[in-house]
Amino acid sequence: MYLLLAIVLAMILGFILIMLGPLVGGIVAFGVVAGCLFRGVYLLHDMHRRISRITPKPDRAKEAYQNYIKERENVSS
Repeated sequence: MYLLLAIVLAMILGFILIMLGPLVGGIVAFGVVAGCLFRGVYLLHDMHRRISRITPKPDRAKEAYQNYIKERENVSS
């Protein structure tokens, strides 16, 4: 249902932009497209920020120490 509504609204907006003429319609169309792109980038940045808080960051020093202990156990056995 929402897809059909979005298609109809896009058609109405396109018709209005064509009636405004190429200069005004082009500027408004560019603003709509650029605004959608900037909003998408902002949402991606926000999602990345939220997910990076949840996932633990790897501790390289701890991993290196555990690898050292494993290698030491393998050599001594």
